[in-house]
Amino acid sequence: MIVRVSEAVVRPERFEAFHALIVDAVRDFPANNPGLLDHEVLVAPPHSLLYVSRWRGEEDLVAYAGENWRDEPVVLPGEEEYLLAPLRLRHFTSAPLD
Repeated sequence: MIVRVSEAVVRPERFEAFHALIVDAVRDFPANNPGLLDHEVLVAPPHSLLYVSRWRGEEDLVAYAGENWRDEPVVLPGEEEYLLAPLRLRHFTSAPLD
């Protein structure tokens, strides 16, 4: 499993509108992306919003985000007008607790 985290630093005056945009945009992601196991939007107003998605594996991420999935975030049209900085993208895998 790969956990993908996209972090947005949002203009405070646009935070609620951006939150609504993201929630609406990702609502159908599970139905449209069979490798998406789970996802959620996490907020820390007034600046920070995370989109966290859990994927079955690399080929599922390639199907969703393309060959450059490790380095290039998926950006919605017009998204940049809400942001103070480019999206920050990180990936995590499970590590044994032993």
